[in-house]
This record gives sequence, C-alpha cells and structure tokens, in this order.
Amino acid sequence: MTSVARVPCTIVTGFLGSGKTTLIRHVLANANGRRLAVIVNEFGDVGIDGEILKGCGNENCTEDNIVELANGCLCCTVADEFVPALDEILARAPQVDHIVIETSGLALPKPLVQAFHWPAIKNRVTVDGVIAVVDGAALAGGQVSSDLEALSAQRSTDNALDHDDPIEEVFEDQIACADLIVLNKRDLLDDNGLQRAMKTVTDTIPRGIGIVTVSEGKVDATALLGLGVGAEDDIENRKTHHDTEEDHDHDDFETFVVPIAEVDDPADITKRIADLAETQDILRVKGFAAVTGKPMRLLIQAVGPRVNHYYDRPWDAAEERQGKVVVIGLKGLDRDAVTKSLAG
Repeated sequence: MTSVARVPCTIVTGFLGSGKTTLIRHVLANANGRRLAVIVNEFGDVGIDGEILKGCGNENCTEDNIVELANGCLCCTVADEFVPALDEILARAPQVDHIVIETSGLALPKPLVQAFHWPAIKNRVTVDGVIAVVDGAALAGGQVSSDLEALSAQRSTDNALDHDDPIEEVFEDQIACADLIVLNKRDLLDDNGLQRAMKTVTDTIPRGIGIVTVSEGKVDATALLGLGVGAEDDIENRKTHHDTEEDHDHDDFETFVVPIAEVDDPADITKRIADLAETQDILRVKGFAAVTGKPMRLLIQAVGPRVNHYYDRPWDAAEERQGKVVVIGLKGLDRDAVTKSLAG
C-alpha cells in the first residue's frame, strides 16, 4: 500500500554569509538515521554550495540526493526549477524522510512557501518549517551582513539614497517568514554583542518566533527537523514588504565565477580575498582550491575581510585539481580587478 503521508520540507533561508550551508552540512552529518535530500538553490552559475555539501560523505544523504539549482532564485523560478526538482526527489526509492531546501542568500522565502499549494505538489509535500539563519556578528555591528561597511557608510552620508535599502528588505522578509531563527556565529560575540544582535532580531520579528544561538552552524538536527508547522497553511501570518508585488529582482547584485590556480600556501589566497574585500563591494566569496603537495581540497568561505578555510575532503583520483570560487557583490564592482587578483 502506498503511503499518503506528505514528505516534510524544511526551508533554510538567510542572508549572504550567515552560515546556511555550514548549518545544513552539520545537519547532514548528524541526521540521526533520517534519509535526507537537499535542494540547493544558488545565486550564480556554479554549484559551490552543492560541492561543499557533497563533501560530507554521509550515508543518510548521498550525493545523488543533493539537487543543485543555479539558474536563478527559487522565489522567481518555482515552475521551471522547483517542481521538477521535487518530482525527481520524490520519485526515488527508498523514499526520503525529509527534504531540506537551501535558498539563495537573496531569495524571498514566502513565494516558495506559497508554491506548496501548487496542484502538482500540494498533496505530496508540506513545509515542516522555515528556518532563518542570521549572522550574529554582523547584527552586533549594526548590519545585516558582515561585509556591508561601505554600503552602511554611504547610506549614512548620502541623503539622496532611498531609506528602504533592498538588502535590509530581504533580511526583514526572511525574518518575517520564519518559524525559527538561528542566530549563528555566537563564538564571535561577547555578552554585549550578543545582546545587540538579539535586540536587532527581536525588534524585527513581527510575531512570536523562537531564537536559538549557535556557533559554526552546530545546531541539533532535532531542533530544526520535525517542527510540523505546515507553513503553507499559515501564509497570512507572514507579512512581508513584497506582498503586493508579483515579481522582484536582484538588480543590486551580480555574481560570477573565478577559476583559481593551484596555490603553494593557503595564506596567499586568503590574503588576496581579504585585500579585495577592503577595496571592492564584495558581499561573499565561496569555493575551493588545490594546494601544492596536499591531497585534500581546501574549502574557502569569506564574508568581507574575514576569511575561513579548511581541508574538507580528498581530491578524487579522476577529478581535475582545479579550484574555483563564486564571487557575489554589489552591482558595479570591478569584475576584471577581482578576477585578475583571485585567478593567480
């Protein structure tokens, strides 16, 4: 007999650099026996996040159960991208127990939640909950992302700028649609910083939502999976800036991929990224590189001048040792200068 139970889906939203991918990687590694599938939606044309998640090597979520969508944010391409991805996952045997959806950092989650009413999927899946991951270190500094110092300074000195910054609207809309907020990067905050970050979130929350604080995305999977909210049936309580708009755009941002030559010292590539963050309107750099003499792949994640790196997995024997990073920045940044510096 075929089960009629709907497969629960957890939507993980959050701004650029908040730590969504790191959090999901931790959940995959600590799934407590659940068979998971992941849909990764990236704002760009390279599957960096998918590559990071596939490096987990966890039997509860094989590489085949990670579906990457990189042709635009799911909030804009529900019919063309999201429904076929769900069809692909739901057709697999054995059936998955839970689906985790990582939206791009620029996505509005509410249109995606509304898509669960589509006839093609409404009887097969449900939104178990929407998780908003926020950057505690950035919020403590008065920003929604750690790499927006230049933008904040411009807004404070230019009276001609629109008061409603689109980046802040994205942040507020993600919070407004959430069922649980994960305040990440607790390890970078002292007590006063934590209080400032928490106040920013609580002042933004339009309704009663739980908040958990974590470091390095390490949150218990049982706190995220199994909320049982059914968010698609609670859509009226999720008021956002874009409720009266049929479409939205991402014209304030651009993204591109830079191939990275093999490096002799990880400190070299991290310094180049940090230096660029000081001179260019870069929001995020994420990817991997090959290090001379090292069998492991070097994973690189940067938010502004703060660059983290570690070896995540061995290079496969049949795999070309070719590094690459995706760069996400504000429209108008000097793409040629960034590419020349990073390519090596």
